[in-house]
Amino acid sequence: MKDILIISNYYPPEKGAAANRIEQLALKLNQNGYTVSVISPLPNYPKGKLFPEYKGKFSVIEKIQNITLKRLWIYPSNSSNIFKRIISTFSFSTTLFFYLLFVRTPKKVIVQSPPLLLSFTAVLALWIKRKKIILNVSDLWPIAAIELGVLKKNSVSHKFLCFMERFIYKKATHIFGQSNEIISHIHSIFPDKKCFLYRNYPDHVIENIVDKKQSSDEPIKLFYAGLLGVAQGVYEIIQQLDLENLNVELHIFGDGAEKTEILNYINKKQSNKIVFHGMLERNVLHETLQNLDIAFVPLKTRIYGSVPSKIFEYTALGFPVLYFGGGEGEFIVEENNLGWVVPVEDFECLNNVLKQISEVGKDEIQNMKKSIFIHAKSHFNLDEQMKQLIENDAF
Repeated sequence: MKDILIISNYYPPEKGAAANRIEQLALKLNQNGYTVSVISPLPNYPKGKLFPEYKGKFSVIEKIQNITLKRLWIYPSNSSNIFKRIISTFSFSTTLFFYLLFVRTPKKVIVQSPPLLLSFTAVLALWIKRKKIILNVSDLWPIAAIELGVLKKNSVSHKFLCFMERFIYKKATHIFGQSNEIISHIHSIFPDKKCFLYRNYPDHVIENIVDKKQSSDEPIKLFYAGLLGVAQGVYEIIQQLDLENLNVELHIFGDGAEKTEILNYINKKQSNKIVFHGMLERNVLHETLQNLDIAFVPLKTRIYGSVPSKIFEYTALGFPVLYFGGGEGEFIVEENNLGWVVPVEDFECLNNVLKQISEVGKDEIQNMKKSIFIHAKSHFNLDEQMKQLIENDAF
């Protein structure tokens, strides 16, 4: 058996794409003959509070689904105040740094980035101990922070984050990039760095979601499921939507910083066209989605390097996608004929596309579901991706 360690800021029972993606990576490595351990903070996401079963504990070691989990102390916070969130990340980074320095770990380590401060700390400690470092980059920081408007270009903070970014790329043995844009960016800094494209493909066992029969008299039901944060911009979107005269509903699932604002807006508007469901367990969510029609995947602004994993998550279940995020995600949706693309931040175009969707009809959408399900099953295959990476000595 081969030993490998994964370091991540998120892991189940936490919810969301980041936790799911790392769990899938861990389970797939285990299925392919690796002994896998994971270091993550005590579960606290997305509410920014420790889960009840972990309160009062400094560290916990568990074994779940044959994965050894080492959960370390963190000062949790989901505050919109960036300094409080930095303190939260710094608390876990400090605990992690000393853990990696003084506790025996496998020779091969996968480090998830972002958060950039966490990955910098981990790479620094692992470099000191001469480990093989595999950096898994899912978003580009500080570029994303600049594009989201939370960081000023050429500020002291920006320059320091650029230093950390270059450091982790330089010290990594090789790098996984979640998009071609990420790999292009890394090669613009270190042209000879070995990189692998590693998409966030899901590992669903549901096979019949597209066969769910629905009445053609029901409205077309879009859904958003995920983090309700600044980057997704769901609160701004629902204020701009014009659904009242359309045969379309929007169903929202999730939790995050914008939850209260979203709920207040829905209650004030008193419209049955936007329905909030809250956060559901993944298996319950997938069961609930069988009654819905189209996955809505938005980003507040075009973020270079970002490809939302929801594109792969929901097309693998057979859902057409209404993509409103720009960048490489647009190319993936269009190239694979997965649904509709709206230019990011163009709300007039978004409402026009919703009018088109309203006129499509349930029967046509059901046909789209079947073809998208078949396409995704062969083109977004996690097992095949893992097989190719292992054959190319990526782990």
